[in-house]
Amino acid sequence: MSSPKLYLLTNDDEITTLIDKLERALDTGVVSLLQIRRKATLKQYDLATVYQEAELLVSLADEYDVDVVMNDDLELASHFCTGLHLGQRDGSVAVAREILGNDVVIGRTCHSDIALFKQAKKEGATYGAMGTVFASLTKPKAGLVSMPTLQKTANLGLPLCVIGGIALDNAYQLRDGLAGTPLEYIAVTADIMSHSSDTIAAKCRAWQLKLQNW
Repeated sequence: MSSPKLYLLTNDDEITTLIDKLERALDTGVVSLLQIRRKATLKQYDLATVYQEAELLVSLADEYDVDVVMNDDLELASHFCTGLHLGQRDGSVAVAREILGNDVVIGRTCHSDIALFKQAKKEGATYGAMGTVFASLTKPKAGLVSMPTLQKTANLGLPLCVIGGIALDNAYQLRDGLAGTPLEYIAVTADIMSHSSDTIAAKCRAWQLKLQNW
C-alpha cells in the first residue's frame, strides 16, 4: 500500500505572505495537491483582485508542477484550467466534469456520509473528502467521522481524502486507527499554514518524513 499524499489548502494570509509560505512549502517537494481556498478574499475584495490573486497562486504551483484545485468556484477553475473542489452546496460534480474535462482533479466534500461518497464516485469525482477527522480550528462545529466509517469508505473504489484537524502530532493516531486502510490524500491547512514563514519548510519536511514512514 502506497503512502498517502499531502494535500495543502491555503489560508487567508495577505497575498505576499501566502506566496512566501507556499513557495517554501512547495520547494520541499512534499505537496502533491494545492487547494486555493481564499474565503476572506472573496468577501473583502472585488472580482478583479480575486482573479489576480488566483493567477499568482496558480503560476507559483505551475513552477513546481503541483496540481491545483479551486475551492467551490467553477468559473475560476475553468478560467485557469485547474481542478476544482466542491462542497455539497456548491454545484454538480458531473457538470464540473463536463466543463473542465477528464484530465483535472475534481473533489467532493462528503462529510461523514458514505452515501454522499458513493454519489461523488457516480458523478465522476477524482476523490471524496471525509471529515472532520479530529477537532478542527478551521471548522470547529463540524461533526467527527469515525474510523470504521473511513475504513468502509476506502473500499468503495474512489480515492479517499481525509480532512479536519490532522496534524503532525496525531497523524500516526490516524494511521493506526485506520489499520492499513488506503488513503489517497491527507488534507492539511492549519498545521502548516498557521505558522510563520521561516518554519514552513521544516514543517513540510516533518510531514514528508511522516508520510515516508506511513
